[in-house]
Amino acid sequence: MRPPRREALAGALFVLPWVVGFSVFLLYPLLASIYYSFCDYSVLRPPVFTGLANYRALWRDEVFWIALRNTAVYAAWALPVSAVVAIGLALLLNTGVRGMTVYRTIFFVPSLVPMVALAVLWQWIFNGQVGVLNDLLGRVGVRGPNWLGDPAWAKAALVILAAWGVGNAVVIYLAGLQDVPRQLYEAAGLDGAGAWQQTRHVTLPVLSPVILFNVIMGIIGTLQVFTVPYVISPAGSPARSIYFYAMYLFDNAFIYHRMGYACAMGWILFVVILALTMVALKLSERHVHYGGI
Repeated sequence: MRPPRREALAGALFVLPWVVGFSVFLLYPLLASIYYSFCDYSVLRPPVFTGLANYRALWRDEVFWIALRNTAVYAAWALPVSAVVAIGLALLLNTGVRGMTVYRTIFFVPSLVPMVALAVLWQWIFNGQVGVLNDLLGRVGVRGPNWLGDPAWAKAALVILAAWGVGNAVVIYLAGLQDVPRQLYEAAGLDGAGAWQQTRHVTLPVLSPVILFNVIMGIIGTLQVFTVPYVISPAGSPARSIYFYAMYLFDNAFIYHRMGYACAMGWILFVVILALTMVALKLSERHVHYGGI
């Protein structure tokens, strides 16, 4: 065998495990889910092609619209609140205060807590009768609501919980802040810019690609919120106020055994996430600066 052919064969053998894994665990499920979304498929019986029946049924499904609206409202609040909290913490942790390594560790640790344990912990914190949060509010003269028992406050509780777990985003923002050239701050200082003006006209523009990345990751994450609300209340109680899109998709697939229906929901969610990502990229063209300002 000639050396070039031997090298090509060796290269093919090296990439073969990846090709097999990609085909079996990603490409086939992806293509199968497209087909099943057009089928009446319960897993227990062979799929029956029904055309657009699943999509037409979703259009008339009241629970589908409730779950979609809950998810949109949650994402509209959780995404900006988490971004502001993460950027604010990163700016604070980027200062030269003594013992900063300890502070960085403290703020990152919550993101390491497993989601199920996190949900159980915050169920106790948000408890309207014996919860820590209402106890702290009571000490300053504020009567806390029944967070997870009141439909008006249940989503707000989950938004607070999302802001509490921004450790991963803070680490990414901190890495971005390390790349801000010191010369820009020196030049801004010579021009008389204060701390806020330096943050607004130097830090945020240089950090804008990192902000865009975290916003897109946030869009994907918030629209697929599942574990914490499902542990707190699988039915989305009270009054289905925290019954989110991914929870209804899961119930259709594994509780009601309507896999075709769930596949159709999955592809609708994919289209929504893709559209919002394209909008974010389009809007970022005038506000994101690459390669300095």
